[in-house]
Amino acid sequence: MELVGQVGDIIYQNEVNSYTIATLETEEEIYTIIGYMPFIGVGDELKVIGKIVTHPDYGEQLKVETFEKIMPQTLEALEKYLANGTIKGIGPATAKKIIKKFGEETINIFQYEPYKLAEIKGITEEKAILMGQEFNENWEVWQIVGFLEKFGIGPNQAKNIYKELGNDAIEKIKENPYVLVDLARGIDFKQIDKMALDLGMGHNNEKRIQSGIKHSLILVSYNGHTCVLKENLVEFVKNLLGIEKDDIENEIINLKVKNEIVVEKQGELEWVYLKPFYIAENNIAEKLFILQNSQNIKYIPKIEKRLKEIEKNTNMKLSEKQKEAIKMINENNITIITGGPGTGKTTIIKSIIELYKAEEKKVVLCAPTGRAAKRMSETTNEEAKTLHRLLEIGKSNEEDKWINVEERISPIDADVIIVDEMSMVDLFLMNSLMKGIYQGTKLILVGDVDQLPSVGPGTILKDLIISEKIPTVKLDKIFRQAAKSKIILNAHNVNNGQGFIKKDDIKDEELLEDFFYINEQNQDKILYQVLSLSKDRLKKYGDYEFFKNIQVISPTKKGLLGTKELNKALQQELNPASEYKEEKSFAGITFREGDKVMQIKNNYDIFWERKNPEYENGSGVYNGELGIIKKIDETERQVMVKFDDEKIVWYSYQDLEQLEHSYAITIHKAQGSEFDVVIIPVSGTSPMLLTRNLLYTALTRAKKMLIIIGSKNIIEFMIQNSESKKRNTGLKYKIQVISKMGE
Repeated sequence: MELVGQVGDIIYQNEVNSYTIATLETEEEIYTIIGYMPFIGVGDELKVIGKIVTHPDYGEQLKVETFEKIMPQTLEALEKYLANGTIKGIGPATAKKIIKKFGEETINIFQYEPYKLAEIKGITEEKAILMGQEFNENWEVWQIVGFLEKFGIGPNQAKNIYKELGNDAIEKIKENPYVLVDLARGIDFKQIDKMALDLGMGHNNEKRIQSGIKHSLILVSYNGHTCVLKENLVEFVKNLLGIEKDDIENEIINLKVKNEIVVEKQGELEWVYLKPFYIAENNIAEKLFILQNSQNIKYIPKIEKRLKEIEKNTNMKLSEKQKEAIKMINENNITIITGGPGTGKTTIIKSIIELYKAEEKKVVLCAPTGRAAKRMSETTNEEAKTLHRLLEIGKSNEEDKWINVEERISPIDADVIIVDEMSMVDLFLMNSLMKGIYQGTKLILVGDVDQLPSVGPGTILKDLIISEKIPTVKLDKIFRQAAKSKIILNAHNVNNGQGFIKKDDIKDEELLEDFFYINEQNQDKILYQVLSLSKDRLKKYGDYEFFKNIQVISPTKKGLLGTKELNKALQQELNPASEYKEEKSFAGITFREGDKVMQIKNNYDIFWERKNPEYENGSGVYNGELGIIKKIDETERQVMVKFDDEKIVWYSYQDLEQLEHSYAITIHKAQGSEFDVVIIPVSGTSPMLLTRNLLYTALTRAKKMLIIIGSKNIIEFMIQNSESKKRNTGLKYKIQVISKMGE
């Protein structure tokens, strides 16, 4: 649907991403329009294209897909535009005088003869020239959204491109459309390419080929790769651009000369990197080598005696493997501890804390996410920080963090650093961590290498282990207490490619009944099981309450059993609408008092306070943190959320885009967290999601009870599907080369 009209009122506009709710006054009626609309203000004339959606509270709205600013079509509209404060020095009274004086010539005066504005009382000639400049700058901005839409770039990215290229952005893009490859994420490269060719750029133009190469390297990074085989890259670009291999080879050489890519020879193979990815891998490998080969100044003599004292003082009984791990940590500056659930990783961490605290050494605990850090704090009774907070890199632009791989990181004040959930740490976070570590600091990396890899590029933990250059302890024995849990036994079974344990397999009469599998194929019946278990069956069975103990996790966001639909169904079942509960609808989601919600992006600045056990306050709420909506205040236009760690945060209505319902969350989002009871509905979805390590990761989220509901065939497929997509990385190679050079 296409509408032309004037912006009557801006109801809401997010300053960061320009998500806007406004009214549009057309000749026929007034519409509410919603969407990403940077640069618009009251009085602007717009041509908008979108579709009508129905909001449960506010009725019909036009969801804008793209828009174009147009010159005001009437003198009345032009006066309203000038009066809205867009141009400095012009308010309602001055706007009225300008329209009265110049009438139909007003736009021409601003564009070509701005000095004539000085004929208006109160406007100097200097001010008049500035007003003309500002009017023309705004005109340039008006064009950019409509222009970029031709390249498949939405309004939400147009603002950043304008900031980067300035007022003559359109001319710069026409001159070289491929500049957009470096400035916009998720662009439609084929659209840009078509536009460039239509503008007369030759098929073999060096800008075109270089841009195609860089675009291809960015694409592979979205799948976790840090580099690509040169021959595969050449073949892909050849098909993408329809050109000869020799031309691509030449431009690879030119990009190397311009220092934008790196070609690394590993044996007979050549791997191509975007420069920041290569720098990050190299930084990590070099810093690991330096750290590892520094003097071991934190070495503790008579370690056997100290371990006996710890066992006596803490009632912890250490196995021989755990003692071996602690001795290895004592003898090396870097140590990796890896193993599945129930193999004793946490006991080692607690012992290390006791050991070095007794030596009056500062031990710092950290993890890649807020939830993982919280869990680390709970298991050790010590403060644990997120890596972002520890490294003070919160304010950097996370979307483009790989561009800033050489930014300075403040050194970490610590004698010993323990990083948990290392499987979640990506290339760029590891690069920042290594730059923040002093020589002489002990680094202990703890994680389960068989869990899901990081969302960002790289497979850091795996690469460090298979390099065989970093001292590693693999814990494979399940401790006696843990071996009583069907959850832990089944997790290890799945990880080994075996099915769930059967009754005939059980010999230990003390085995806990903490794992249940319901074989069901029908999606509606699976949904019914999830809802009934969540609402009252588990309450009757074990006094488990949904909002305190239970979490539903799903492999996918989509479909009847994906998180989006599950959240709607669970909200309706567990927290239905009530005259006693306030609601606020935002961007298609109805938030209600009592709702379970999750923070979905890092916000380093938002204020929080905590009242128990004593009052404290601070700033920062992080991606993955879970809480409950306690109050919706329509007068103040705010929502109060109490998070799991007792933090109380007030969100203005415009900040609600940072929250989503968390009755159900994806397995990826659940990584690094534990819940008393976990319910996992499994149904047919993309084979890429139905993998062994996804199922294994899901099983290891439950502490007291795990319930899986789904088709036996799909579960069996997941267990056998161990072919997790291999990621191309060069970190292992770099570690091995640098170690060999140092020998």
